[in-house]
Amino acid sequence: MKRICSVLLLLAASGMWHCFAEAQESGDVKTVIDAIDRLYRSSTSYADVEMTVITPHWERVLTMQAWTEGLDKTFIYITSPKKDQGIATLRIKNEMWNYFPNISKVMKIPPSMMMGAWMGSDFTNDDLVKETTLLDDYVGKLVKPPEAKPEFYYIELTPKKETVTVWAKIEIVAYRDSYIPVKQVYYDEKGNAMRVLDLKDIKEFDGRKIPAIMEMTPTSKPGNKTVVKYVKAEFDRKLPPDVFSLRSLQKSR
Repeated sequence: MKRICSVLLLLAASGMWHCFAEAQESGDVKTVIDAIDRLYRSSTSYADVEMTVITPHWERVLTMQAWTEGLDKTFIYITSPKKDQGIATLRIKNEMWNYFPNISKVMKIPPSMMMGAWMGSDFTNDDLVKETTLLDDYVGKLVKPPEAKPEFYYIELTPKKETVTVWAKIEIVAYRDSYIPVKQVYYDEKGNAMRVLDLKDIKEFDGRKIPAIMEMTPTSKPGNKTVVKYVKAEFDRKLPPDVFSLRSLQKSR
């Protein structure tokens, strides 16, 4: 009888530990996803960024300044090349505008265009201004692929029913100790990997470690990729007044 009781207690404890482990992993997933959402953001942020768009036939380099406030506000201002200087993008919550100085016109971007290419790059409008967040718009779970390494989390994200997106699934690989992602793969409804985001060259900016290089490669366009390089980044600093406003779109800097 004592042995039977001992076995039952062990089984019960094992079951409780399994439930606890699952709950802990579920909590870890949300923590990691939230950390990825906020990786390049804080209460406020400012960055000098260089974007290189590469195709088999030509290469184009853009430099820009970017400001953010929390997860709801983004402002991007292109500083070069000269023909693109002054083009600006503003996002406030779920609304987005572009300003084109050559025609002195502010254009509102409809939700249907959020997945369109930003400035001819392999990044979408949504990638640049983060109108959606992974934590709010996707359901995440931990997975363990055959090639899994112990130092990484492997997370599979699927969109919630109300989420408007072209991605049927996103796979993320992130360090367990820092939650810093190193790879994100985006899949269509047929299960095809459509693009791969590699995050490289982890550096410390203003006391925070982030990948200084983001490299987006579309799988359907051989020889194409877009590389974003962070040259400078500051966090939790006081920003210029009215930076997140339609009036600010048309100001020269």
